[in-house]
Amino acid sequence: MSAKTPVAIEQRILLRTMTSRDAVMAKAVLERAQVASHTCTDFCALVRGLQEGAGAVLLAEEALSDPAAAALTEALASQPPWSDLPVLILARQGADSVVIANAMRRLANVTVIERPVRVASLVSTVRAALRARNRQYQMRDLLSGLREADQRKTEFLATLAHELRNPLAPMSTALTLLKRKAYEPAEALRYYELMGRQIDHMVRLVNDLMEVSRITRGKIELRMEPVALDAVIKDALELSRPVLEGARHTLHMDLGREPLVVRGDAVRLTQVFSNLLNNAAKYTAPGGTISVVLRAQERVAVVEVRDNGAGLAPDMLRSIFEMFVQVSSTSKAAQGGLGIGLTLVKSLVELHGGSVEAMSAGLGQGATFCVRLPLIGAASSVRPSPPPAIAGWPATLPVTVLVVDDNRDAADALGDLLRAMGASPRVAYSGEAALALVADGPPPGLAILDIGMPGMDGFELAARLRANAALRGLVLVALTGWGQQGDRERIAAAGFDHHLLKPLDLAALIAALRGTGSPS
Repeated sequence: MSAKTPVAIEQRILLRTMTSRDAVMAKAVLERAQVASHTCTDFCALVRGLQEGAGAVLLAEEALSDPAAAALTEALASQPPWSDLPVLILARQGADSVVIANAMRRLANVTVIERPVRVASLVSTVRAALRARNRQYQMRDLLSGLREADQRKTEFLATLAHELRNPLAPMSTALTLLKRKAYEPAEALRYYELMGRQIDHMVRLVNDLMEVSRITRGKIELRMEPVALDAVIKDALELSRPVLEGARHTLHMDLGREPLVVRGDAVRLTQVFSNLLNNAAKYTAPGGTISVVLRAQERVAVVEVRDNGAGLAPDMLRSIFEMFVQVSSTSKAAQGGLGIGLTLVKSLVELHGGSVEAMSAGLGQGATFCVRLPLIGAASSVRPSPPPAIAGWPATLPVTVLVVDDNRDAADALGDLLRAMGASPRVAYSGEAALALVADGPPPGLAILDIGMPGMDGFELAARLRANAALRGLVLVALTGWGQQGDRERIAAAGFDHHLLKPLDLAALIAALRGTGSPS
């Protein structure tokens, strides 16, 4: 006799009748209705059946007179929270039974069927019980998924705390050193560069989180245009080069002779391949080998990123792209991360009409990530990259700049930066102070406002500035940590010309003010 699958066991009806003849008859009726059943010779067998799995129990009233029926009561009382197993009792015809009354009191989910019973009535009652049981199974699976998601979230928050502490430690050390000793500019430069690298790392972590949030809610916008994949992969390599060189990896690239062009967002595609290179570098022991191959396969561009690193277990090949999943068995080899890089890869590739697949012969056998994107044509249609932003404050932009932020360090630092570039910043730490500055001095042509300030927030300050006739033509920029779509809509509705996220990307600010960047 072949073994039953778990699904079949969970759908079966456990029978406990008084005679073997009754059991045979009940089993035959259920089989004709295509309902699986299992006959239990006593209550011990019935309880064992419950522990293995069952869709419902069908009992004869006479069986409940057995003292061993208490074992059934105990088993049903110990069910998990999601479970409320249906119990169907075939009752004798006639007056109310004390046995039935006691059963209804002790057993929660009881349906009484009076004999003699029509076959159709019995079958319909059994099927209704199974439908109710299936809803319980759905609740069980939902609770299991929620527990797993909660566990992943807990692990992610612990990882996030760890990843944010990592860059904070060298930054704190560098600041302590700079405070304790007056370094010459050339000596201090290495500490400034160190802090800059660590800040960049923290910004990337936060940006990745924001990207995942936008993608999962369908709020991301792609700037689609013809893109040469070889150029995209080279840009990705430049982004990942510090990670690759830091681990002393050997990189082999085969980008082919003919340019392959896809329709996509060059920035997002660069992000895809940089994440794949970073992932390969992270899960490959120092001194490993990583290769990137670009080729055409009919009307599809295929990019393979291979490594000879830790590899993947078969059960990880699909789940590796899920949110917050990391390869725990190789965590010692990995240099941190939030477990969202590959989620971004999959989401962005699919937004481009493509697909991504992970392949590995097993743990310790390396891994290959294969990205497929639809081709569109020749490289002649690719638009040239925009020129890099200039370092100084452009003469065409307003010179007097109002900076308002309740974080004094942030406001002063931005003011100093704008001053160093050639602008004339005026710094205020509150909405009220900003209005006083405007009243006492030359009118600004540009105002960079924080939104979440105590007292008068950025929205109210923007409205006050817009209402001032002397400030006609003032350009308002919201500089904030709030970057969700709803925040952008509120900021645009409040009269801001541009919306930029903290920390300020100066090139993005200048591009926006020149009209080449996104207004919000």
